[in-house]
Amino acid sequence: MAQTIRERTLELEKQTLSAHAMLCSATRGRQTQEPECEIRTAYQRDRDRILHCSAFRRLKHKTQVFLSPEGDHYRTRLTHTLEVAQIARTIARALRLNEDLTEAIALGHDLGHTPFGHAGERALDEAYEGGFQHYAHSLRVVDKLEKNGKGLNLTYEVRDGILHHTTGEQACTLEGRIVRLADKIAYLNHDIDDAVRAGVMAESDIPLDVRETLGASKSKRIDTLVRSVIENSGDTIAMALDVEQALSELNRFMFKNVYTNPVCKGEEKKAEALIRQLFVFFSENPNQLPSSYWQISIEEGAPRAACDYVASMSDGYVLSVYQKLFIPTAWLEKGLGS
Repeated sequence: MAQTIRERTLELEKQTLSAHAMLCSATRGRQTQEPECEIRTAYQRDRDRILHCSAFRRLKHKTQVFLSPEGDHYRTRLTHTLEVAQIARTIARALRLNEDLTEAIALGHDLGHTPFGHAGERALDEAYEGGFQHYAHSLRVVDKLEKNGKGLNLTYEVRDGILHHTTGEQACTLEGRIVRLADKIAYLNHDIDDAVRAGVMAESDIPLDVRETLGASKSKRIDTLVRSVIENSGDTIAMALDVEQALSELNRFMFKNVYTNPVCKGEEKKAEALIRQLFVFFSENPNQLPSSYWQISIEEGAPRAACDYVASMSDGYVLSVYQKLFIPTAWLEKGLGS
């Protein structure tokens, strides 16, 4: 019997991928079993489901670091995601790991991020009694919230990589661990780029020992970090000790000089207040929620539904909903709400 394209791809994985790779033929499967596609492997289907979902499209209007920056070249949560995917795929390909699995995790890792970046995350974590972490919410998005409550029914390995992409326990696959490191490589370097563009810092402000180890430009730093991961990984994902230490020092520098800088964060208290006020309103008025979130309020309570709805919003949509709910129309007509 002739093989399908998917079956040929699975066979090719066995022949070409590293012994450390997660073969798609060995997946622990989906929460709900479904027929296989004749063309795409399970991980390729997961990638496509993430790429075409509503939460992925909303990332283009969600803050990365700078709230509503003036200029077209600042990163958003979407461009960050694409940069993570590119770095992660480069490493996975060089190590002969499963590139499709790596890409699916990378594209899905921030689907649960709030509007206004980590300011929104802090606000919901404080307001919602159950707490809020974007990595856990990313898993809830793909498991529960997408497709009007049906979820995307992703494979175990993609779901595990999404959940463990930031802190705490490591992903169960090397592909997931690559994404975790690629996420850090991407955000530190593109956030430097944005901070320089905003006049918050200059490349020369980066500690000299970091520049000497990693490089004095974004491209050189990323090249150094990616090469170090490729050269030092085997049955685990690692980098040279001096490079790892320089990356940690760069991380500390960014938190001190950019991530807590009033130029970047001066408006965050206002953003947090908007998020908290919307959360309280929808918790107390679940009848005002869209129908899919109203159903969640019935099944899991109004605060859970309010948290899900507010977290899903883009930055601009938060402002639009806030104006509609709390600013008198007459004020808007007279320009008093702008």
